[in-house]
Amino acid sequence: MKDKYNMNDELSSSMTGGRFKRYAKVTSAMGGLAARLAGEKYLGIKIDREQHAADLRAALGGLKGPLMKVAQILATIPDALPKEYVNELSHLQADAPSMGWLFVKRRMKAELGENWLTHFKDFSKSASAAASLGQVHFAEDNQGQKLACKLQYPDMGSAVQADLKQLKLIFSLYEKYDSAISTKSIHEELSDRLKEELDYSHEIQNMNLYRHMLSDYNEITLPKPIDSLSTNRLLTMTRIDGMKIMQFISENSGIEIRNQVAMNMFKAWYVPFYKFGVIHGDPHLGNYSIRPDGGINLMDFGCIRIFRPDFVTGVIELYKALRDGNEEQAVNAYKRWGFENPSKELISVLNIWANFIYQPLLEDKVRLINPSASGQYGRETAEKVHEELKKIGGVKPPREFVLMDRAAVGLGSVFMHLKAEVNWYRIFNDLVGNFNEQELLKKQQAAIKKSGLTQKH
Repeated sequence: MKDKYNMNDELSSSMTGGRFKRYAKVTSAMGGLAARLAGEKYLGIKIDREQHAADLRAALGGLKGPLMKVAQILATIPDALPKEYVNELSHLQADAPSMGWLFVKRRMKAELGENWLTHFKDFSKSASAAASLGQVHFAEDNQGQKLACKLQYPDMGSAVQADLKQLKLIFSLYEKYDSAISTKSIHEELSDRLKEELDYSHEIQNMNLYRHMLSDYNEITLPKPIDSLSTNRLLTMTRIDGMKIMQFISENSGIEIRNQVAMNMFKAWYVPFYKFGVIHGDPHLGNYSIRPDGGINLMDFGCIRIFRPDFVTGVIELYKALRDGNEEQAVNAYKRWGFENPSKELISVLNIWANFIYQPLLEDKVRLINPSASGQYGRETAEKVHEELKKIGGVKPPREFVLMDRAAVGLGSVFMHLKAEVNWYRIFNDLVGNFNEQELLKKQQAAIKKSGLTQKH
């Protein structure tokens, strides 16, 4: 009987060759969707979306690579896909089988040389986590320091290019079915972020950026990169331990510690945004863990976006517009965001979503992030916005909106799971009370220079 490592090696070696078969399966599923949607739209033939969504999930679930990651992203962006597909794709897990030991040894040799293992006192043969672009192995250096090594799967560059073509097909098919949202900017944004994630030296710079921005916050722990054991496709960093958020929730019923976690997560995401114009665009449950004292460990820095300072000004300006009922100020805010010549009808629809997102920040009281009993944060509001957008002919969202909105929805979902009862108004206003766009620009430029990043996204 073959041992576990040999079985995984066979799976690893067939990864590239099997990719084309899996693409064929995805393309077939998408082609079936196109035919069904066309039949529904032009011939009045109703399709079983739930069944087809389940088929699509099965096709995507076997595809280890960026397309699976994109599917997870789409499941968190309101209106990007019909709800039947969101329900299925939200179950996709980045826990596909990992590369086996023989395969890992070949990859590590390619990155660190023939004697790569001499750099480590211990190196785990089994991956601690297997994700869409790479997998993580725990290790220990010769001085006894605990490490985590993120090793990229082979041929991911061509995989990303191929997956992005598949994504373009998915988007084009969706727009034939529903033109409420133009997907062009969404595709451009996800393309750039995914390509950046391939370069682990870029992720090290992002990590250094976050270490600088959050250096004054002891409640947030970040790993330290080990440059001497890192390459463009291998990222070695100090290991930080904590509890996964859902496990933490199941084992901690006390509201005080849950509130502490919520406030610390709010800081981890929004101090960088409102102080430096930077957002962590991937609030995926596997990208952070919880310390025993309620502190946050932030561990993945592949999907980071740097915003122009006036976009951040627009976010705060829209908050004030909603707070004061100032329609003209709201129009100016949306223009800062990149919405071109928004009509009154479009502003009215956008404000439905904005009021939902900003509502917890507009009330000076302790409250849940969303008192709705719905299991999905924002789903009911998103469906209402979607219907209204179709009535007015659709919208082309600016690409900056994609990850900002994703962060808000992702964090809102976590706060719902925590059942946190916090005065969001106070936390937000304490953070932005002295906002100054020129001050943010200075801080942003200094932080970018210190981190080694050469240009803004």
